Amino acid sequence: MLEMALIGYEHERERIVAKIRELQAQLKGKPAASAVAATPAAKAGSGKRVLSPAARKRIAAAQKKRWAEHRKRLAAKG
Repeated sequence: MLEMALIGYEHERERIVAKIRELQAQLKGKPAASAVAATPAAKAGSGKRVLSPAARKRIAAAQKKRWAEHRKRLAAKG
């Protein structure tokens, strides 16, 4: 009887953990992952960050500005 209760509670815990991950993903503006992908073992391998289009645009603009300054210094030197 206790084993059945334990199995039930573990199932309930997994359901709650999956729901928490969905809510966290929504707060961060990311699409919700499936319950399988939300497990720590499945998540450990993916180290890629997802940037918003606005963030990519800001980064690109900053890099272009740095290169323009670099070219300007090279032109002034030579």
